[in-house]
Amino acid sequence: MKAVFKTGGKQYYVTVGDVIYVEKLDAKEGSTVTFDEVLFVDGVAGTPTVKGATVECKVEKHGKNKKIIVFKYRPKKKYRKKQGHRQPYTKLVVTKINK
Repeated sequence: MKAVFKTGGKQYYVTVGDVIYVEKLDAKEGSTVTFDEVLFVDGVAGTPTVKGATVECKVEKHGKNKKIIVFKYRPKKKYRKKQGHRQPYTKLVVTKINK
């Protein structure tokens, strides 16, 4: 069974057993998170969501991605600005898809 659900402003195409990285969620490690904003389940597309469909995931861990460097400059103006950023994430394992 396959599903598309939405969280953190992004859509994820998953099956049972998939490991995905999403925007940081406010949940404890080892707990279960249920997503009810399901857009597609097993050939059935919602308008905009599928009524009664849910995706259950287990929270594996929280962390931060690798650092990216944001460098801004203006040529010939002696303006330089260097900034780093690490985006927090939550690692999830899909356990169940309910239709």
